[in-house]
Amino acid sequence: MGTQLMHCALGQLPIAAIDFESAGSAPGETDCPVQIGIVRVDSLFGKEECFTSYIHCARPVRWSAAKVHGITTDMLQNAPTFSELWPQIRRMLSGCLVVGHNPATEVRFLSSFPGHGFGPWLDTLQLARKALPSLKEHSLGKVCEALRICSQVDALVPGKHWHDALYDAAGSLEILRALTRALHMENAPLRGLAFAISE
Repeated sequence: MGTQLMHCALGQLPIAAIDFESAGSAPGETDCPVQIGIVRVDSLFGKEECFTSYIHCARPVRWSAAKVHGITTDMLQNAPTFSELWPQIRRMLSGCLVVGHNPATEVRFLSSFPGHGFGPWLDTLQLARKALPSLKEHSLGKVCEALRICSQVDALVPGKHWHDALYDAAGSLEILRALTRALHMENAPLRGLAFAISE
């Protein structure tokens, strides 16, 4: 499926943008996800389907992580486990170009389910660095500000903010949409963005 998607026009691709928030870790500890957000579209500019959930974690959320995303250990007590969410995650990500902003954490957390076959992955951080080389900072928020698309993210995920997993996933999707339009790449094949793609 990944090879087939590489030949598809960007504007026609099924896409799933994903983000995790985590419990944080100290040296010697294994990090774990505490929230997931996914925004799926059947084509780049199509109607969005959103999915988000807290995730039960076997250990406390570190203070340094909670300070960033606002998720505390108490908020996760009745949350489903990662394994319980797996059927929904698989449905949302299967057959799609998977998009994230520096998605190393997302790739690592999903490796808990070997052989899932998701991908290819597109990194909007690499895409933004290539398209906006003069921008001093390429964090998700700064790129969205530079592209003037924060209002689109707000409209897609009302009432949320940066470091909420669904909001950050929506930000990644809107970056890809904005840069595809700006570069007039709606009909260009995905392989044209090979510099930002990993399998």
